Amino acid sequence: MKARFALIVVSFFAVASAFGDTGRQVDLDWLQTIAFATHQTDYSGTFVYQHNGHMETARITHISDQNGEHEKLENLEGPRREFIRNNNEILWYLGDHKAVQVERQYSGKSFPALLPEQLSALNENYFIHTAEQARIAGFDTQAIVFQPKDTLRYAHKMWAHRDSGLLLKAVVLDERRQMVEQYTFIQLKIGGDIERTQVVTGQAATTLQQQSHATPSEINTQAAMSDWKVVAVPSGFKKIMEMRRSLPGKKTDVLHFVFSDGLAAISVFIETLGNHFNRKLGLSSRGAIHVYNKEKGDYLVTVVGEVPPRTVMQVADSVRYKGQ
Repeated sequence: MKARFALIVVSFFAVASAFGDTGRQVDLDWLQTIAFATHQTDYSGTFVYQHNGHMETARITHISDQNGEHEKLENLEGPRREFIRNNNEILWYLGDHKAVQVERQYSGKSFPALLPEQLSALNENYFIHTAEQARIAGFDTQAIVFQPKDTLRYAHKMWAHRDSGLLLKAVVLDERRQMVEQYTFIQLKIGGDIERTQVVTGQAATTLQQQSHATPSEINTQAAMSDWKVVAVPSGFKKIMEMRRSLPGKKTDVLHFVFSDGLAAISVFIETLGNHFNRKLGLSSRGAIHVYNKEKGDYLVTVVGEVPPRTVMQVADSVRYKGQ
């Protein structure tokens, strides 16, 4: 036990030394500016995503107007994939612009929208301070470090545009100071005259949905309280959602829990074994996202999290049915 504790302490301070001690504590007002910048700023650019020795390139365009937010994300390599969002409604397109999925309660986050609007939990779970200033995609940025207070979550380092607050680069680091994943803009336009036709908005999105009315799979959700519980969520993670979802390809609804520490999220899915064909048990990963599947009696438990592998495994092992 003492040896294990010593290893945790050494790993913790290894992360601290990686960032240096020259930074200063970050004003929460500045973090709030960063959190809202992605929603309020018009921008269009190309970014690179690096993970597990792979590199992917994508183009994103975001416009905020009197009707809300409109966003288009498309990959620039491999089979064509597009993500179009109008406020909380999203449509996924593959290949020939045939809608394959519609979701009306979108609440996900992706680069550069990585910081939550509610920041109160961040100081509870991370030491936050500034680091160096750098020039990225032609813009002056300020680096901010989110150093975890335990080893059950990752360290994050983000570079924000010093004028608008828009995130231009983000990297996730493990306890060995190794990069887990990284996003960075390589070309970017902020504000100004961004062509509206780059984003499918308003009636255009409705028209596309009507044209593909027979093909989209709509995801239905409803709030729920179940007899299942997760008893070993890491300290600082709070349950922010519990619902039942009807998902494409599933015969019955799937129970879905979401926990968050203010920066990282962990999802727990519970479904009957007969609901899932060709199931693959065990651990799989993509960048900072780890997925762990485990059978619990007649049920399949799947945990997905932006946390180290041991964390998703710990959470999955702790899922209990009432009375167990």
